Amino acid sequence: MASGFPPQKQETQPGVQHVMDPTPQFSSPNYKPSNKLHGKVALVTGGDSGIGRAVCHCYALEGASVAFTYVKGREDKDADETLRLLHEAKTKEAKEPIMIATDLGFEENCKRTVDEVVNAFGRIDVLVNCAAEQHEVSIDEIEEARLERVFRTNVFSQFFLAKYALKHMKEGSSIINTTSVVAYAGSSSLLEYASTKGAIVSFTRALALQLASKGIRVNGVAPGPVWTPLITASFSEEAIKQFGSETPMKRAAQPVEVAPSYVFLACEHCSSYYTGQILHPNGGSIVNA
Repeated sequence: MASGFPPQKQETQPGVQHVMDPTPQFSSPNYKPSNKLHGKVALVTGGDSGIGRAVCHCYALEGASVAFTYVKGREDKDADETLRLLHEAKTKEAKEPIMIATDLGFEENCKRTVDEVVNAFGRIDVLVNCAAEQHEVSIDEIEEARLERVFRTNVFSQFFLAKYALKHMKEGSSIINTTSVVAYAGSSSLLEYASTKGAIVSFTRALALQLASKGIRVNGVAPGPVWTPLITASFSEEAIKQFGSETPMKRAAQPVEVAPSYVFLACEHCSSYYTGQILHPNGGSIVNA
């Protein structure tokens, strides 16, 4: 896989996948499912595109009944395509996948989302917090409204979804939070985003300690550069041309290369002794964490 991508820019967030060149890869013929999530119920936020779509697809292949969230209007086309893909990928025993349009930055919407999943599937076994937004910004450009907005999307949503999902989770369940390599390495341009991702690392560790006695595992994934709509909606065309080349592997990841980390953490017999931990699919960057 070569580094860099054709110059392109989306002017509105959230970004959308269906206009990207090349289209992010959510699946691979080399991925061999083995019923790791047979009979499980999974809720994946931001599942319409990018890493979220790849996670949803892997979960469906592994036997889970899958629900995912998206932003109504802007992400309708991507969400419809993801739902179609999940219908095709689902196993015979799994229930039909569902998609939920919502703004997860507010507590009442997080509660409503959990309620909808439980009404459809009866419980939640795996919660994947993947929805996020980011903007390039310097400290003198910080505005209270957008700073709050980024923290609501990236951090508040994870607190409130966990709060309400836990009422419907039992021993053996798993919460998986998406952080980022920039939580460890920093980012000169993504000041707000990097700060939220650092908060997510601490949230993951603290919640893992709080829930260990209940047998509910809480872990995270800290991807490096991944080719997703978030990138084309955040960076300049010049930055897109070089995206991923700063890693030791000299390229960005495709979403399907990151999704197996989420499968591992969701699968109880694979990761039963993991909690409070972060996996680092980042192309070789050493973060010592």
